[in-house]
Amino acid sequence: MFASQGLKSTTTENEMPRDLELFEDERRELFSSERHAARRESGTELALTGEYVERHQDGSYQCVALGDKLFSSDAKFDSGSLWQSFAELAVANAVELHRDRSFEMERTEGFCRACGSHLGHVFDNRQRPTGQLYCSNSLSIDEGQR
Repeated sequence: MFASQGLKSTTTENEMPRDLELFEDERRELFSSERHAARRESGTELALTGEYVERHQDGSYQCVALGDKLFSSDAKFDSGSLWQSFAELAVANAVELHRDRSFEMERTEGFCRACGSHLGHVFDNRQRPTGQLYCSNSLSIDEGQR
């Protein structure tokens, strides 16, 4: 699975274009320390604490930093994972996948392709037609309009 998706190890730091680095410095003041930790340090909010776990309104979910659309409420479902879960992306290739070998596990992390914000983890889910489960931190996404 990893080789076919061209995944990279997260042991090397993601390089951002210079203008995006300046943007991040300016935006740092707008984000709480928890939101910054989730987005830039691959932090994870505690299970069942996410703002959108129990929310089921129609709409979309976008990257909190740049506002790029990531997920649709049509793909949101209760996966039993205790985090906001989506069966597929709203926009193809909106999320970049990286290998995560932290905590003596091997998982797949999802990052916003536009700005590099850590979104959460992606798991195999054979119960869904897409075969994937995107578990996202609500600290990394905002609810948008349809």
